[in-house]
Amino acid sequence: MIYYIALIIMAFVGALASIFFKKASGSESIKSLLFNINLYIGGMLYVVAALINIFVLRHLDYSVVLPLTSITYIWTMILSYITLKEKISNKKIIGVCLIVVGALILAHRW
Repeated sequence: MIYYIALIIMAFVGALASIFFKKASGSESIKSLLFNINLYIGGMLYVVAALINIFVLRHLDYSVVLPLTSITYIWTMILSYITLKEKISNKKIIGVCLIVVGALILAHRW
C-alpha cells in the first residue's frame, strides 16, 4: 500500500514540477530563463519525482507503475486550474477519465 501512496505522491510532484516549468517558460530570453528560479524549482522537483519513481519501481512491476503514472494528468488538471487559472472543459475531464480508466485496466492484475 505504501508503494501506491508513493506513486501518487510521485505523480503530484511531477505535475508540480511541470507547473514551475510553465511559469519559467514566460522568460523572454535564454539569459532571463537561466536566472528564473522557477526553472530550478521545477528541475529539482523532477529529480525528487524520479527518485520516488526509482523507489516505487524497486517494489512494483513496471507494467503496473507506468500506466498508473497517468495519475499525473489528474494533478496537472487540478494544479493548472488553481495556479494558472486555466479552464477545465468537459472534454478535458472526459479525456483524463478515459486515460485513467485505461491505465487502471492495464495495471489491474486479473
